[in-house]
Amino acid sequence: MTNVFAIHSVGQSLVTYLTNTYPADLRERYDCTFTLLSSADLAQEEVDSTPTKVSLYLYRVTMNEHLRSARRALDAAHDNTPLSVDLHYLLTVWAEAALEEQVILAWVMRQLQQHPILDRSSLSPEAGWNPGEFIQLVPAELSNEDVMRIWDALQP
Repeated sequence: MTNVFAIHSVGQSLVTYLTNTYPADLRERYDCTFTLLSSADLAQEEVDSTPTKVSLYLYRVTMNEHLRSARRALDAAHDNTPLSVDLHYLLTVWAEAALEEQVILAWVMRQLQQHPILDRSSLSPEAGWNPGEFIQLVPAELSNEDVMRIWDALQP
């Protein structure tokens, strides 16, 4: 079972995974950095010096609806119920040209679709991941209400 650094580890692991798998041919045409954003980073009004980047922002954490009441049958004596959460990331691409943004976005979406599972070998170690633990990436669409809330929160 992981520790309190697990949520950060997932975001950092996604950034590391995308950085390490970004192909050289795309990197030559569209040099890009991958970053995990905090709320303070989003609120910053300064223009970042990095012209092209992919950012991941954790905007919502929810209890997993399928595992929220699951208990381990073998460990019933110890009230050690796992906390299963769903992490909702907003993935954005920032570039100077629409072509660049859209090519990078297409690559990221394809990469995450083709490799939706990150196992312990791909996860950053600060969370203390155990053998057999992994995260699964599931793309989701935002409701209109969620989209409007995000746009309301981001000041142009």
